[in-house]
Amino acid sequence: MDISQISAGALAYLGDSVLETLIRECLVLKGYEKSAKLNKEALNYVTAVKQAEAFKNIENSLSEDEASVFRRGKNSSHLNAPKSASLLEYKIATGFEAIFGYLRMQKNEERILELFHLAYPEI
Repeated sequence: MDISQISAGALAYLGDSVLETLIRECLVLKGYEKSAKLNKEALNYVTAVKQAEAFKNIENSLSEDEASVFRRGKNSSHLNAPKSASLLEYKIATGFEAIFGYLRMQKNEERILELFHLAYPEI
């Protein structure tokens, strides 16, 4: 299947799981062991607000293709912001997730890790 034909929503759906897995791995490696603490710490990284902030860290490092995927995700028409984020934050977070879904579909694990560590330098 041509990756450019995959909907931005589907890429964001996949990207959400990519980010969630990477964040969970980092938290476990940091020594967190109890699921309640892991879930609480993960919220520092996976909310729409936090993802919109993380996007700012990678925005200037994106390739043309990655920037295009971000715009597709951000401009998805099906978006309804949660109460915890503004519509703009939610749109940015969706575009951010779409980038990671796109990279997973390309099987570009090296780039996933590079952008992840730029996005979340503290983790």
